[in-house]
Amino acid sequence: MSENQDQLKAKLAELELEHRDLDDVINTLIEKSDFDQIKVSRLKKRKLALKDQISSLQDRLIPDIIA
Repeated sequence: MSENQDQLKAKLAELELEHRDLDDVINTLIEKSDFDQIKVSRLKKRKLALKDQISSLQDRLIPDIIA
């Protein structure tokens, strides 16, 4: 496996961890009765951006093979 692929996998693992952490934070905030809707909205937007980055890295690691 190339060093570049190892770097991509490490970055992917880092992004997936951040994505899970954000999910936990969002759920904790929502459980509060007086949560800040703007803060939750910003966190959700960040989570979506992370998901896009994760998908992009996965596409680079696993090429499409159309036969």
